Amino acid sequence: MSEPESPPPAQPPLPPFEVRLNPPNLAPWIAGNTGIPSFTCIAGPNPGPHVVLLAITHGNEFSGAIVLDRILRAGLRPTRGTLTCGFVNLAAFSRFDPRQPTLSRFVDEDLNRLWDPAVLDGPRRSSELDRAREIRPIIDTADILLDLHSMLWPSDPLLLSGPSEPGHALAVAVGVPPLVVADRGHANGPRIIDYPRFTEGRANAAAVLLEAGQHWEVSAVETAHAGVAQLLRSLRMATEDVALPPPCRHPPQSFAEVTDTIIAETAGLSFVQPYRGGDIIKDRNTLIATDGPTEIRTPYNDCLLVMPSLRPSRGHTAVRLARFTGGDAAQ
Repeated sequence: MSEPESPPPAQPPLPPFEVRLNPPNLAPWIAGNTGIPSFTCIAGPNPGPHVVLLAITHGNEFSGAIVLDRILRAGLRPTRGTLTCGFVNLAAFSRFDPRQPTLSRFVDEDLNRLWDPAVLDGPRRSSELDRAREIRPIIDTADILLDLHSMLWPSDPLLLSGPSEPGHALAVAVGVPPLVVADRGHANGPRIIDYPRFTEGRANAAAVLLEAGQHWEVSAVETAHAGVAQLLRSLRMATEDVALPPPCRHPPQSFAEVTDTIIAETAGLSFVQPYRGGDIIKDRNTLIATDGPTEIRTPYNDCLLVMPSLRPSRGHTAVRLARFTGGDAAQ
């Protein structure tokens, strides 16, 4: 008689996370003025691009929402084109509890994994799918889109440009934060920046995702605010307005391309040390994690660790490995 199989190892509990930010009061912006709740459109006096700024795509990542709230309260008006500020997943945001801050990322499913037209046009329903379909008309008119996020685990801030050339060019124009990472998204589904409008080149539209730093840190708000300001200045859409931080010098940009996405095959994937995003592993073939019997090693020298998740769930991304392609890679 065969021995019963041992149960898989239990997922270690998340450590406590300190919430150093208060969620913004978004009540003045819930109605919006576009026919889509919580999306506010501001037209400038001269022709120009339609720029869409998004926040709380994940309900507990509200550093970007603080920035958009500041912009709207200050009455910023673009000097040209149209600026739309959108608060995406209000249902999840409304559930935020600082005692359990990780539980309001979404209601039913990750809204930033749904941007496949076949999924959006399909019959399936969920809180996030309904909302994605509701905001899709605005996304379909964006010339430039900046999606503001933050990260659960400690990490240097970065811009995710996707693999498209327009996305890369937009990341260069934003310039804040200085690290630009080209990647192909997640196996679980396409992000808003992976939506065909921004990747197929027909619309000459571009989108990037700004990871501003760790959730609930003041520095994440400052980084997101600086990124928005630099974007609007690069597009000649902003005067020196009280809603924007003053221009300042930033480090030279570095560029990296994701070559490997490590998906947790078990619930017991464990890093050999508590790496932070932005760490550079000097030597090829360095052991960085184990996943059951599998060793995970760096495939080349100067390997950049992109957003390691120190408690990855089975089937989800544990870390992305990236190779520098230009700029001041390892300075």
